[in-house]
Amino acid sequence: MKREPELTTLCYIEKDDKYLMLHRVKEEHDINKDKYIGVGGHFEYGESPDECLKREVLEETGLKLLSYRPRGIVTFIYGDAKRPEDRIVEYMHLYTADEYEGELIDCDEGELIWIEKAKVSELPIWEGDKIFFRLLEERDDYFSLKLVYSETDELIETRII
Repeated sequence: MKREPELTTLCYIEKDDKYLMLHRVKEEHDINKDKYIGVGGHFEYGESPDECLKREVLEETGLKLLSYRPRGIVTFIYGDAKRPEDRIVEYMHLYTADEYEGELIDCDEGELIWIEKAKVSELPIWEGDKIFFRLLEERDDYFSLKLVYSETDELIETRII
C-alpha cells in the first residue's frame, strides 16, 4: 500500500538581507540533522497552507507574521528506491515573509540564526535547497520545483516548472 503524501510549509523570514534559518541540532533522529532550513512544518488536519504557515512560524519562532507571500511548491520524493511504495512524497508550500511582530523564542527543534543571504549556500543545506534559494532570488513568479533524492540522500532528478 502506498503512503499518503506529506503536506508541509516552509518559510524564510527576511530582514536586512538575511534569512532566519533553523539549524537542526536538537533531535537525534531527524532527517534534517545538522542542516540549516527555514521554519515550518506539517499541516494539521483541515488547515490551509496559510494557516499552517502562520501556526508553525509562531510555534517555532514566537513571531507573528504580518506580511508573507507564497513563492512556490516544492515536490520532494525520497526514501528507498527499491521499494517505490515506501518512497516518501512531500508537497512543501514555500513562502517568504518580510514583516512580523514579536520576539524570537528558543526553538525546541534547533537554533534560530539570522544568516546573510549571500552565505546561505556555504552552510550545510540540502542540494535541492540551493536550487530553490536561487529561484527565490531570480524569480518573482510562483514556481513549481520537483526534487528526487536517492536512498543515500543524493539529488538525482530536478524539474523546474
